Order: sequence, then C-alpha cells, then structure tokens
Amino acid sequence: MSSPTFDPIQVLADRFRSAIARAYPEAGDSDPLITASRQTNLGDFQSNAAMPLAKKLGVKPRDAAAAILKHLDLADLAEPLSEASIAGPGFINIRLRADTLAELVAAFDTPDLGIDKPARPQTIVVDLMGVNLAKQMHVGHIRSPFIGDAIARTLERLGHTVIRQNHVGDWGLNIAMTVMRIMDEVAAGTRSLDSLTLDDLDTAYRLAQASCQRDLAGLQACRTYGLGPKAEAECQAQVDGATEAFTRARQVLVQLQGHEPRALAVWQRIADVTMAECLAVCKRLHINVTAEHSAGESTYAAELAPMVEDLLKRGIAEESDGALVVRLDDPRYGAIKEPCLIRKSDGGFLYATTDVCAVRRRVQKIGAERIIYAIDARQNLHLRQVWGAARRAGYARHPVTGEDAMLEHAAFGAILGDDGRPFKTRTGDPVKLSDLIEQAVTAAAAIVREKSPDLSPAEHATIAETVAVAALKHADLCQERVKDYVFSFGRMISFEGNTGPYMLMAVARIKNIFRKAANEIDPDLPWPSSPLDLREPQEKQLALALLRYPGAVRAVGQSLEPHRLSQYLFELAGAFSSFYDACPVLKSEGGTRLSRLRLCSLTERVLTDGLSVLGIPTLERM
Repeated sequence: MSSPTFDPIQVLADRFRSAIARAYPEAGDSDPLITASRQTNLGDFQSNAAMPLAKKLGVKPRDAAAAILKHLDLADLAEPLSEASIAGPGFINIRLRADTLAELVAAFDTPDLGIDKPARPQTIVVDLMGVNLAKQMHVGHIRSPFIGDAIARTLERLGHTVIRQNHVGDWGLNIAMTVMRIMDEVAAGTRSLDSLTLDDLDTAYRLAQASCQRDLAGLQACRTYGLGPKAEAECQAQVDGATEAFTRARQVLVQLQGHEPRALAVWQRIADVTMAECLAVCKRLHINVTAEHSAGESTYAAELAPMVEDLLKRGIAEESDGALVVRLDDPRYGAIKEPCLIRKSDGGFLYATTDVCAVRRRVQKIGAERIIYAIDARQNLHLRQVWGAARRAGYARHPVTGEDAMLEHAAFGAILGDDGRPFKTRTGDPVKLSDLIEQAVTAAAAIVREKSPDLSPAEHATIAETVAVAALKHADLCQERVKDYVFSFGRMISFEGNTGPYMLMAVARIKNIFRKAANEIDPDLPWPSSPLDLREPQEKQLALALLRYPGAVRAVGQSLEPHRLSQYLFELAGAFSSFYDACPVLKSEGGTRLSRLRLCSLTERVLTDGLSVLGIPTLERM
C-alpha cells in the first residue's frame, strides 16, 4: 500500500502523466517535469514537459502543451486552464484553488504530519560511529555520528526498525600495546587503574605506539654514513627495545584472546573510561548512541577463525603469497581488481575480516535487510571489498527473504579549516571534540547574553548549550555530505541564514505567538479545529511549503542525504517569516485569526519534528 501524498507536485505529476499518456500514447512514460513556479504571478506550479516531448515527437512545443491541456483534468485541484495557461515556448502554468489547498493542509494536519507507517517495515542497521579505545574523540569524529544518527532518526520516523551500531575499535595489536603500557605503569606503581582518565589513556596510547616503532632507517643510516659506535649502539638499542616491546605486545594480545584475568581487567578499565567519555559526548550532542549500541571488534574475535575456515573450505578464500584473499573480479561481487585480504601471511586478521564478519552477523542474526555505513568517503574501496566478499560467501543473503541485503555507503567528506586543509589546532593536532563543544558554547553564550540580557544565568546557560549543539549539528547536516566543508564558528553561530540558531529562533518565535494569544486574548481559542482560509499569497506559499514535509523526509530515507531535509526546513522557516511579516496573526479577527494560528501551529510542529529528525533540540524561548 502506497502512502498518501499531500505534496501538490506529486499530485500534479500523476495527473500530467495520465494526460501525456492519453495525448501521446507512444510517450506515456515521459516525465511531467513539475516544478514550483519561478513567477508566482503566473501560477503556483509549472510543467516543463512540452519542450522535451515536442523534440522527441517532432512537433511544436506549444502544440504539445495544448494537446496535454486537452486531456488534463485538474478541475478539482486548480483554477480553470486555457491556452492562456501556456507561457513562452510551452510552459504550462497551474494555480491551485484555495479551497483545494486548504483541504490538502487539513488532511495533512494529523499527529503523523502526513507520514504514514509502511505496510512492511524493514530492519535496518546503521553503522554510525567507530570510536577507538584509549583515544580522545576529535573533530574528525563528528561527521559519522551526526550524519548516521540523522539517517537513523529519519528511517525510524518513516516507521522502520533501526538498529544503531557503534563499531568500536577495541581489539587488536594497537590496543594490546596500550594495555601493555598501562600494565607496566601499574606494576611500577606510577599508575592507578581507579584514577585512569581518557587523557592518561591518550598519552599511553601514543607512548605505546612509539615504544614499538623500530627506527630501522636510523640504524641503517648510522652504518651507511659511519656515524660511530656510540650512535650505532644507541640506534641498535632503540631497535632492540622496540622489537622487545612489539613482541611483548603480541604476547599481551594472546593473553587478551585467552581471557587472562590481569590483562583483561586492564583492557576492561580502558574500555570503560573510553566509552564513558564517548557516550557522555553523544548525550550532550543529542546523538542517540548509548552503551547498548556498542558492537566492538572484540565481540567478533571468537568468530573470525571459524569464518575464515568456512571461506577456505568452500573455496571462496584462496592463498596468495601466504595470505588468504577473496577475489572479486566477477561483476556479481563488484568487479573489483583488488581482492579482499582476510588473513595476513603471519596468520593475523585485519579490519576487513572483522567487517565481513559484521555483515554476516547483521544479516544472518539481526535480520538486517539494509545496512548503511556512515563512514568517510576514503573508505569506499574497503567497503566495496568487504561487501563483495560477503556477497560471494552468501553472508549478505537474508535468511527469510532470500535476497541480498542492501549495503550502502553514506560517504562524507572532510571538515576543513580556513586554509582549506583538515581542521586542526595551531600546533597541528586534531581539535578535541570536548574543546570544540566548549568553544561553541562560549561563542553562543556571548550572543545569547547580548540578545537577551534580562534572562537569568541559568536560562542563559541552558539556551547557550542548546544553541551551540544546534549550531554544530546544523552546520554539518546542511552540507551535501559527500563534500568537504570549511568549519567556521562565525557562520554557524549566526542567527541569520541557514544556521541552527536561525532555525531555533523560528520555532521560539512561533511559541511566543501562542504565549501571547493565551495571555492577551484567550487561552482557549479554538484554532486547532478552525477551517483554513488561505486568501493572501503568503498564506498559500506557507501552506504549499508545509505540504512538502512528508516528501522531504522520504527523500532523506531514499538518498541518505540529510541536507535535503535541512534545506527544506530552512525554506519553510523562510516561508513562515514572509507570512509573519505580511499577515498579522493576533491582530487579525475571527476566522482569519484562527486560520492563521492553525498555520502557525502546523509550522511549529513541522519545524520541531524535522529538527528532531536531524537530532537538533529546540527551545521554548530565546
């Protein structure tokens, strides 16, 4: 069962498609090309179908337009059509009847705002985060959860069952190195597990990596250039020490794999400290990621060897220079020249091994019909290799439907500084996410105090926090996700233009209208059931904008591009601003006032709901 449409563009497209098929049966599949009119004095919408249709059929565009008009039935939707409705080379202009528009808006005014549940909801996994143990979250981490959470919220709003997954990097040799470092510090009495912080872990991670990194080039240089026995001895000592540390780290990894209590206790403490900080940041940023969404690499560890054995036994994996690979040349598996490496020549597993295993679990055990990865665009080849291997192995085939799950990459670009390079501090380090949030709150607080000096300190703090979150998230989500964008506090904190603060202000302005209506006129004005009276152009434009909401949400569900909803909400806020300036609400009388209050209420509901879908909280007042 298809969902009802309230979008006039879709309604008109269906009518035009039928008219074209009757006028020109041989071109019945032509696109009606319905768009909002650029010249509102001519109509609300226009069809541009006649020009390409005429070219295809070898007729004059205006003749094609006239033929379409002859078979077009819009009596219940639009004002009467005539040859005067044809403009220029063949544009067909349509102006909706005010009563029809009012009926559409009234039908749209439901608790679900025109978004019905699907007849058969899908089970969808969204891979929306991938923090690493013992490392601070930095600015490079925000796009994945911002975009992934917005996609997950959109699909939930559309009625699907969504399983979020935080694919935590909590296993492997790098983690074992950090565990080794902390174990040594605890044994030396210089570290207490109870007082361990993420800053401590971040430092330990870097030191552990450095201690295991052999400077073979330095040793070779000493020998090549004859730098003397002392320099060579120092370089040799570094190489020997790093070799020993690396060997010990591998031993610690074996201990972790064998669940040795002391190593496992240190690992668990590292995981607890890291995840506590990560989840606190998610909560502060209104990202719906909690402990139950964690699906770390460690949870797959016991499944990797049996899975690789299965691939080997079935002839899907083959040996190549001592390693095991899955070849993907076949178009059914992506026609990828580079095979998927699933086991190194030393027997070690890789990220790809875990990721293939993740596809298997998500489809075979969770029952995912669609898996969406909100991951950096640079990981595209890796994902295609993983998906190809999973498809070839049959791991992507749904156990109930028998169809392969949809595997999709919601790829995104980088966050850049003013210099066009990846956004970093002056020292060249990535900007810590916690520092970024504090900077945003500080910037927002200064503006809020200036705009609303009469508010209490507590109100200032609450508003500044919400404005900062809205600014950060909206600045990211209003961008086309595949593109890089330049990070600018000045732009994102502004209350003008397509920004989070501007959207919050639009919602707060409408809420203030209803406070005034209750305080100054009547708290029980019957606007929710009032007939809509759309006489003024700005009323019609606002009504038309409201009706586009279900389509905007569905567009994100299909394209996985949250900026489409962000842009729609900005346009809706703009339509409301024009309406508010031209059409007095509280100063009008009788049915006109009630009709306009109903339009205001619908606008506030759509803005609030749409921002919630993007993961952006709103405010009662500003």
